[in-house]
Amino acid sequence: MKSKEKLQVKIEELAKQPYNQILCYPRPKDEETIKRINELRSLGVKMLEFLGDKNISGIPVLGKGCVGIVVVAYLENEERIALKIRRVDADRASMRHEAEMLKKANSVDVGPKLLGFTENFLLMQYIDGKLLPKWLNETKNLGLIKKVLCDLLQQCFKLDRINLDHGELSNAAKHLIVDFKNKPYILDFETASDRRKPANLTSLTQYLFVRKPIADKIASIIGKIDKQKLIDTLRSYKKEKTKENFEKILEVCSLKF
Repeated sequence: MKSKEKLQVKIEELAKQPYNQILCYPRPKDEETIKRINELRSLGVKMLEFLGDKNISGIPVLGKGCVGIVVVAYLENEERIALKIRRVDADRASMRHEAEMLKKANSVDVGPKLLGFTENFLLMQYIDGKLLPKWLNETKNLGLIKKVLCDLLQQCFKLDRINLDHGELSNAAKHLIVDFKNKPYILDFETASDRRKPANLTSLTQYLFVRKPIADKIASIIGKIDKQKLIDTLRSYKKEKTKENFEKILEVCSLKF
């Protein structure tokens, strides 16, 4: 998630093109741009850093979605963080809901740490690492791979227990990252909800061990599993989200240590 060059811009410069295209994507207006710069000041942000695999108006960014643009930022105390910028055409009026869902996930040590938010911005811990599919392709240590997969399923079990559904773990390629200390994180709680029945563990388990192509990749590393037995075990867990049923899933997936 790094680019070869780092482009650092002080927030005072964000009113200029092409940076205003990122601050107020996709339709920048002077009044909104100034408002957002003031919001950044209130959060203690002093500089943005543009890097990443996505691109907006020739400027690299970490992420680009339906709700927001994600970039690296620096606080006044020099802390490097991730900053999510609400698109002006987003289907929500503020970042409050996502902040509340991330805060709830943080309460059980899941997700990047929430550092602050305003109407248009979400400040989070910056996770410097690789998305899980890429990390799997580059990692050869079997024990480490099992540990990371087990950790991710444990995080999902924690979310299930607090009745918080991530909502996008059935296709989780862009929502799982492993940092350079080999610690995995679940990202992006913008569609999360504590009002619907949680399906984090069942969704992620099926993504990792049933759905192609990643299931085939994992099977080639840790060995094939009995998929029918896994499906039956997931059904039991769905009925009763107990620790015992969770551990049975780990056992079927060859992840129980």
